[in-house]
Amino acid sequence: MTTDVPPSHGAMPNPEPARGIPATSTEDLDAALATLRAGADTWARTGVAQRIELLDELIESTLSAAPAWADAAATAKGIAPGSTLRGEEWIDGPALVVRNLALLRRTLLQIQETGHPQPPSLAEDDRGQVRVQVMPADALDRLLFLGFQAEVRLQPGVTVEQARERMGRIYRDGYVATPEVALVLGAGNVSSIGPMDVLYRLFALNFAVLLKMNPVNEHLGPHIGEAFAPLVTAGVLRIAYGGAEVGAYLTDHEMVDAIHLTGSDKTYETMVFGPGAAGDAAKERGEPQRTTPVTAELGNVTPVIVVPGPWSDADLAFHGENIASMLTNNAGFNCLASRVIVQHRSWAQRQALVDQVRASLRAAEPRAPYYPGARDRWKAFTETYRHAELYGPDTDDQVPFTLIPELDPDTSPDLAFTTEAFCAVLAEVALDVQRSIPDYLEAAVDFCNDRLWGTLTATLLVHPASLKDPLIAEAVERAIDRLEYGSVVVNHNPGTAYGFVAPSWGAYPGATPTDIQSGVGVVHNTYLLEDVQKSVVRGPFRLPTKPIWFHTHRRMDRVGPRLTRVLGTGDRRAVAALALDALRG
Repeated sequence: MTTDVPPSHGAMPNPEPARGIPATSTEDLDAALATLRAGADTWARTGVAQRIELLDELIESTLSAAPAWADAAATAKGIAPGSTLRGEEWIDGPALVVRNLALLRRTLLQIQETGHPQPPSLAEDDRGQVRVQVMPADALDRLLFLGFQAEVRLQPGVTVEQARERMGRIYRDGYVATPEVALVLGAGNVSSIGPMDVLYRLFALNFAVLLKMNPVNEHLGPHIGEAFAPLVTAGVLRIAYGGAEVGAYLTDHEMVDAIHLTGSDKTYETMVFGPGAAGDAAKERGEPQRTTPVTAELGNVTPVIVVPGPWSDADLAFHGENIASMLTNNAGFNCLASRVIVQHRSWAQRQALVDQVRASLRAAEPRAPYYPGARDRWKAFTETYRHAELYGPDTDDQVPFTLIPELDPDTSPDLAFTTEAFCAVLAEVALDVQRSIPDYLEAAVDFCNDRLWGTLTATLLVHPASLKDPLIAEAVERAIDRLEYGSVVVNHNPGTAYGFVAPSWGAYPGATPTDIQSGVGVVHNTYLLEDVQKSVVRGPFRLPTKPIWFHTHRRMDRVGPRLTRVLGTGDRRAVAALALDALRG
């Protein structure tokens, strides 16, 4: 990916919040790491059958902890009692963790029975690239995620035989596991991120794990501890609290063998090169100061590429709400939130789509800017783009949903293209391509790859009638191939690639410490694939019912608990009650 951007690209600083839970003392941190060092040896020798039993226990303990967990998360984010948006904290939190546990259990059962994970299909495409279908994998997938498909594409050059041999290799007879301890520096925005990062390190990479809670959501640590109590009892998980000082102590600790960070590129660079001017100089020289391996999932300026087509009024309304929901979810504090709508300037319905985004933002329930520094980041954008449109309260302690339309890809200030707002700010840019739709798609992909910062995820919206034109269909497939993002989602929220859990989640490969973009390494990836290039998720252009992740869903608070239980138990009888609430949304 070309990165001709100023040094200020990436994330803006996030100040640390006021502390609630006392920081873990250095003595307790040392004791926790010593326990994990001993636990890592036992974990390395723990067989598949024992791990399946542990996953069964974890599903039950997470279901038990889920109500208090989701309630605490919603309350801390200022979501009012009785608001349907409280369901968001079920869906983005314990529901996804329970799905992660269930999918890992399925994979380990397959390994127990056959020796290998068994994805629905694994084959080379006509160019020789290995594609692994990961969803739908069973009847429950088809019931819950109607019409969705997901595949993981492996790096060019990897053969089918190599892919089969490498996936889940830590469970292969003869594999010698090295007892090691990983430090996971948890995210502060979405409550499922830290727990699922822990699960990947345990069940895919064989580490014992110390999870340091982010100060923003440290109040969830006790709930995660309750959910993951079987791992704590087994001596393979400990949870720590504290800010930058605790993080620095742990990242330098001799008993930490690997580090995983979810956060900002600035935090990554400080960790790898060191703080202040000395760190800047080390980065300039290309000399990392840390030898401990660091993987990371960082920020992104997420594009939504709109393919011109014969959209009806209903199509425009659906996708206006779709794009707005990508922004409003979690008050805009997501690395996968929609940040730049990319459109063809000459498309007759371009302004109608923007108007539908406006209408949806106008109807959105105001959200508390709970993440530190949000208003300062918002002001940087609204002071740069004076024509920004505000939807919702604008007070000293509020950040309104904000749309910045009509950016010029060549002459506008490039803040919106090179800097992740990490608040509820969305821009729109029109490409002036006086040629065919395939030519527009080529230009749109070039713009995203070359001008937008980040490599995490992107969305394409394309009408099915457009795909009946072979040239457009071929151009869409070429766009999916060429987009240098770790996941590409067709027609829906880029968060589906995160939320379905079976696909890989992480940045497009190729980042370097001096140009880290959205990070390095993957998580989720429940078929335990290696050599991942990207995941591709496809869904219907319009669903027959309102998606439960739309901010206007009227029963999200009822759907969340039901979905969590269905994902954990697989009880298809419970799907009927879930479907009824979903349909009434």
